[in-house]
Amino acid sequence: MNAAKIVDLFSSELRAINLGLESFAQTLIQEGAKAVQVDWRPPAGGDAKAIAALDALAAGTTVDIEKANDEAIRRIQSAKPTVIGIGTAIDVVPGMARDLILHAGPPITWERMCGPMRGAVIGGILYEGLAKTPEEAQALAASGKIRFDPCHHHDAVGPMAGIMTASMPVWIIENKTFGNRAYCTLNEGLGKVLRYGANSAEVIDKLRWMRDELAPILADALALHGPLDMKSIIAQVLQMGDEGHNRNRAGTSLIIRELAPHMVLLDRPKEQLSKVLAFLNGNDHFFLNLTMPSAKCTVDAAAGIEGSTIITTMARNGTDFGIKLSGLPGRWFTGPAGIVDGLYLPGYGPEHAARDIGDSVITETSGIGGFAMAAAPAIVKFVGGSPKDAINVTLRMYEITSAENDAYQIPVLDFRGTPTGIDVRKVVETGILPAINTGIAHKDPGVGMVGAGLVKPPENAFRDALVAFAEKYAK
Repeated sequence: MNAAKIVDLFSSELRAINLGLESFAQTLIQEGAKAVQVDWRPPAGGDAKAIAALDALAAGTTVDIEKANDEAIRRIQSAKPTVIGIGTAIDVVPGMARDLILHAGPPITWERMCGPMRGAVIGGILYEGLAKTPEEAQALAASGKIRFDPCHHHDAVGPMAGIMTASMPVWIIENKTFGNRAYCTLNEGLGKVLRYGANSAEVIDKLRWMRDELAPILADALALHGPLDMKSIIAQVLQMGDEGHNRNRAGTSLIIRELAPHMVLLDRPKEQLSKVLAFLNGNDHFFLNLTMPSAKCTVDAAAGIEGSTIITTMARNGTDFGIKLSGLPGRWFTGPAGIVDGLYLPGYGPEHAARDIGDSVITETSGIGGFAMAAAPAIVKFVGGSPKDAINVTLRMYEITSAENDAYQIPVLDFRGTPTGIDVRKVVETGILPAINTGIAHKDPGVGMVGAGLVKPPENAFRDALVAFAEKYAK
């Protein structure tokens, strides 16, 4: 460059395009220059193996990925999750047994379980009458005489610790389009509850009341009512300010409206019916244990499609976060469960928090929950941020998904369908991780919920899944 051009360069108005640290652009603007900040990052965060996998898939594959993903999306969109009844786990959950305890998240052993999950396992053993004291229950859990398995391996899901035992009542949800089913226990409400690791006498007494009175009354009312179309109900709650994961006030209200007229016709003591209605009315999260299996049987229909990069499972056990891909059925890809960033109840902070836990992220996997936060601006009072933040979270999720849901729509986005069908390629390439809003459990068993917020899943789980996919399908 000659001297004249150098003079022209430094005498003309400076206009900069900044890549990387935003502070560089801000400094230029403060000095009177014009600067545009570009939110850019290297593909796959610069990870060489993940970049090589992306390049290999772009160069050619043994299957048509786009066609496979279209089929996965078709199955998700055409799913019809429907509540058909309530049963006992041992009678309806595939593979359930007396010596088996199901838990949330990917596989884990007793030795690696976090505090809340260990506490919930102890509570489950006490509930089943397999031990008389917490000490006996803990010894039994560690003895090898009790088997542990993920809920997801048995067509089931569970919130937080996700503990399911043989005699627990469970919702039965059937995907009427494809015939597959999913199961989930009934929600206990807040306070001292099993899913947060509590196992005191009052917790066990409530579980037995749920088994002996709540479940039979709900089952009889549902029999009079007939099946509940969950797809229609979830679509309605998104129009009413819920997002289907952490805000369930509208959904619980709709379930009460559906079942209450039939409940009062039952030949049961009025005191029992009143107690059940009061329990439902006082438990905003009751609907969560219906959205979770509805989401489960929806995305399960898309599992096992050769060549599909759609994520069909995300789950966490308080130690590990894991995902599964449609085109790699049966394989878990895991990383460390994160710490939730959010709002804490008075007296608690991050130092009290357990790591991310629960199967409830199946809601995000299906296109609601954190992916539908724009439909529930009031959720920010629960998880932190502003209504604008809730909208921005949903908008970012369109960048890592393959479709917009044709049933679940968001009013504030001109009734745009929720982001649906997470494509692992897009997650890795963009570095945008699935948005998950969730409750925060205390790290010690039995304390309960200490807050709520947003959590980032581990990037390595998605990168490892992509690399394994490329190893199988790249030419």
